[in-house]
Amino acid sequence: MDLRSKFLRSLAASFLALVVAGGLGCENKQAGGNDVAAVVDGHKIYLADVEKYYQNQTSGSNQRPAGEQATSGRLNILHDLIDTEILMRRADKLGLLATDEEVDRKLNEIKSPFSPEDFAARMKEKHITQDDFKKDIRRSVTVDKVMNKEVTSKINVSDQEISDYYNEHKAEFNLIEPQYHLARIFVTPLPSPDNRNQNNKAQTQAEALKKIQMIMNRLESGDDFATLAMNNSEDTQTAGNGGDLGFMPESSLKNTDPATRDAVSKLKTGQYTDVIAITNPTNKQFVGYQIVKLIAKEPAGQREFSDPRVQEAIRSQLRDHREQLLKAAYYEVLRDQAKVENYYAEKVLAGNGIAK
Repeated sequence: MDLRSKFLRSLAASFLALVVAGGLGCENKQAGGNDVAAVVDGHKIYLADVEKYYQNQTSGSNQRPAGEQATSGRLNILHDLIDTEILMRRADKLGLLATDEEVDRKLNEIKSPFSPEDFAARMKEKHITQDDFKKDIRRSVTVDKVMNKEVTSKINVSDQEISDYYNEHKAEFNLIEPQYHLARIFVTPLPSPDNRNQNNKAQTQAEALKKIQMIMNRLESGDDFATLAMNNSEDTQTAGNGGDLGFMPESSLKNTDPATRDAVSKLKTGQYTDVIAITNPTNKQFVGYQIVKLIAKEPAGQREFSDPRVQEAIRSQLRDHREQLLKAAYYEVLRDQAKVENYYAEKVLAGNGIAK
């Protein structure tokens, strides 16, 4: 079983998520008109807003969707906007709408890893104004408040459930070989259209080396590894988790590139490697630089239930699964209670798969 720690998503990832999430404001236009995509309890969602989010979501793609694929994408976005608008109406009834202070605090958190110039460039790239972005933040914060109050805060995993799970899945906690819990900071000069971290993006190998050396200097000055990874690593799969790679069996470590394998094998818990150059094993071309940290090393053998880490891992897994289930059920209940008129879906149906 994966005993990796849970990390908060990176602020940069939050930025990208907020760009394509959240309901939209309502204006006094005729319901059901050509400009209206859907109406939720009298509150309108406009086709122009659906299109804005669709363009944002597909802007980094080399091959833009067309025809039925594009229509399906817009339907999915509208579905999410409808769900969010339903939650906004629920938040209003519960008195949980995000305050200006909460919105400003979240905005400052999201902006903090970026220079003003970098942040402005991202906004321009996504065709988002600061006012639009603050509206999206308000809706995202509001949705989180509703879900925390109505779902997350009510989830309870009992000690008996944890014990039962361990007894039923005891084999999952028997490690047949040592496990290495690793994290890394990765820098590359190669372009990456879906890259979450464009801070001081290196364009050449020399620039990549300069950037990774700057990160190493900050590590040696006492800066936190996870924070540096979140703000600087260009590994899109791990940056948001503070560079966390999870647990790697010893056999997998032996199959990695020799430089990484040799460097990691010499580490003690809490230590990190020097800068490691990575090349493509097939063509020997340079890929990037990385710094790897050994968070923990687990010996082979049975993990007993008395181990607090085992209990916490089970509790976290059971909570996560239950939270996903309950949130899905909560959405369905609210959707059943709401009055939703999806004009865009009706147009797709009438147009035999194409909205005109």
